[in-house]
Amino acid sequence: MTRKQRRLTLIGLAGIVLASALGLVLYALSDGITFFTSPSDVLATPPSPEQRIRLGGLVEQGSIVKETGGIVRFAVTDGKATVPARYVGILPDLFREGQGVVAEGKVDANGLFEADTVLAKHDETYMPKEVVEALKKSGEWRPEDGAAPEAVTQ
Repeated sequence: MTRKQRRLTLIGLAGIVLASALGLVLYALSDGITFFTSPSDVLATPPSPEQRIRLGGLVEQGSIVKETGGIVRFAVTDGKATVPARYVGILPDLFREGQGVVAEGKVDANGLFEADTVLAKHDETYMPKEVVEALKKSGEWRPEDGAAPEAVTQ
């Protein structure tokens, strides 16, 4: 073999080893990936009971029920569909009715979302100026739903 052929063979083998390592890493991480799902998606195509999902939407008005033992029942809605949820533990300070929420867990056979992690999302007060302007241009900005644009731009 010439020097050039040995070099090309070595580069080819290194490429195969790197591609194999990347494939193994991606395969190992595929079990830990949790996709964001809306309540409409959950009702349209229910996930299997062992599949973990991230359910995102708004906490439905009048749906929060606190029980003994730190159990909290609430409903997550996207305006089109609603999924009942149950969580055991301490909720974030921003968690309340009408507030954005992302909950991670599993849907049981009865359609109840068993959350093991709940994250409350900030309201529109924290929206960047550029996003507010884009919403105004598209006609989607509703000042009654969030902070006044003047408060956001400061």
